[in-house]
Amino acid sequence: MKPFDLVEPASIQEAVALLDPDDANVRAIAGGTALILMMKVRLFEPTRLVSLRRLNGELRGVRAQQDGGLRIGAMTRLAELEYSPMVAKAFPVMSHALRTLSNIRVRNVATLGGHLAHGDPHMDLPPILLTLGARLRAVSPRGERWIDIGDFFLGYYETALARDELIAEVDVKGQPAGTYSWYEKFTALSADDWPAVGAAVWFRLQDGIIAEARVAVSAATDRPMRVADAEAALTKAAPTDQTFTRAADAAADAIQPLTDIRGTAAYKREMVRVHVRRALRHAYAQNQ
Repeated sequence: MKPFDLVEPASIQEAVALLDPDDANVRAIAGGTALILMMKVRLFEPTRLVSLRRLNGELRGVRAQQDGGLRIGAMTRLAELEYSPMVAKAFPVMSHALRTLSNIRVRNVATLGGHLAHGDPHMDLPPILLTLGARLRAVSPRGERWIDIGDFFLGYYETALARDELIAEVDVKGQPAGTYSWYEKFTALSADDWPAVGAAVWFRLQDGIIAEARVAVSAATDRPMRVADAEAALTKAAPTDQTFTRAADAAADAIQPLTDIRGTAAYKREMVRVHVRRALRHAYAQNQ
């Protein structure tokens, strides 16, 4: 491993000032669970790492909002979210997913901000946050901006963050009455492996009919993404097995799956079909 500088700023303003928008080899490091692995195999050779471990305040912890939603600091560890009673109450779908997100050793170190900023399409929380309508606050030397999570993931390991921007917090708004959500994860290896397919669903019932719906797929595709065709198949329909099957078929037909060590594109397409349908069934069944 080549020598590099390691700096530990005391504030987020200092941290973004140490980043370099013109140098891809200068990068922030939070938990480091992914970045260190990339360095070990020389996929990434930094000239400078900006450690965020000393950053506190609003960058850590979970804060309740008046609308029933949550603001989560980017430096909050995934294990803190897993055991947070506020997360369990407001968004049980997140608590459920965190139990098998990698393993407890990783969750004790990995942070929410790093989990998102890394841009790996195999992460578990991005499709869930897509269906919950989350947004991110990013800070740079130019100030701050809010990014809708639907605009955040651009491609394989590619996000909307500039090289001199950091995620400060994640805002997940409270959900209206009559909503159902679930995350279904399929792993080709162990239960705590990165998923071969991730399927998150959310829908709201009004007078027994699905008034609005969100379906997001990850891992099988180059980025976490909502599937408009599947959402259209659900909207204005009754929550029946026939509706759920049509939506799952629409999701499988709409995506462009990737072949990798966890399965071929054709195999993943079928797994999307299976697990979107299961997610919809689980979401509806849990509140019946």
